[in-house]
Amino acid sequence: MENRMIDGTQLSALNCIDLSNPDIDHSVALLKQACMDCGFFYVVNHGISQEFMDEVFEQSKRFFTLPLDEKMKLLRNEKHRGYTPVLDEHLDPENQVHGDYKEGYYIGVEALEDEPEAEKPFYGPNVWPAPDTMPGWRETMEKYHQEALEVAREVAKIIALALDLDINFFDKSEMLGEPIAILRLLHYDGQTSEPSKGIFGAGAHSDYGLITLLATDGILGLQICKDKNAKPQIWEFVPPLKGAFIVNLGDMLERWSNCIFKSTLHRVLGNGQERYSIAYFVEPSHDCLIECLPTCKSEKDPPKFPSILCRTYLSQRYKDTHADLNTYNKH
Repeated sequence: MENRMIDGTQLSALNCIDLSNPDIDHSVALLKQACMDCGFFYVVNHGISQEFMDEVFEQSKRFFTLPLDEKMKLLRNEKHRGYTPVLDEHLDPENQVHGDYKEGYYIGVEALEDEPEAEKPFYGPNVWPAPDTMPGWRETMEKYHQEALEVAREVAKIIALALDLDINFFDKSEMLGEPIAILRLLHYDGQTSEPSKGIFGAGAHSDYGLITLLATDGILGLQICKDKNAKPQIWEFVPPLKGAFIVNLGDMLERWSNCIFKSTLHRVLGNGQERYSIAYFVEPSHDCLIECLPTCKSEKDPPKFPSILCRTYLSQRYKDTHADLNTYNKH
């Protein structure tokens, strides 16, 4: 994974995992190297057609071009469903003077209000634009949610093998059998980031859960920092790859693996161009206990983190990084 420079910009070279490759050992080796090195890799031949990906991006753009007052009618609720305005999220308060210069839209696992599942954090009814305003929008997003989850399950099988676990380790009901899977549409409106002044499209952070699948529109913006403790930190752009997902590991998997696998710091810099991306955050079920995996500990390397329930961990992380909803009520 040798990096390269283009016009003075340092680009990160990531391993590429081909889900259609029958040589599973080769895929496991590539993934394991990536997870120990930087926690980021590409996934290609994942089964979602380019035509459908283009449709999802087009529908996303249609929503974000609505007037702000229309979007605010769909403001996110306490279950993190719906619209998040510009500056709503504040991922790096130590270095950001404002919140993130991006707007987003959360779509989770659908659960009707009268279902017991709807009582759980991150579960419940989704917030949808009116069908007459956005015809076909809900159907497109629900289909993408389902297809992306299948890709995530395939990636999780290779991760399990890379951790010397059974291939179906993450497929259990308490894990990805009943996941907290969150689709988030994102739009960066063309603000130029100025890191020296604390202005970012998305502040530096690591993701919270198991893995994230990121689809991008081809505009450069995502940066990673392989060593968050370096002084100064070195940031590398991740170049978009047509038809590929950029996959990264979350903090939950880093805890699970006892830091053998890395959840890497990343951020988004705006360069004056509009940019769209689609993130799919995959977490295990609410009641999954996140504790050191048996293959990742020893007498010389005991567990570094206490056990914690998935729902407890995620709820706190979202609370820490999003604006209080009462802020909007005041206005």
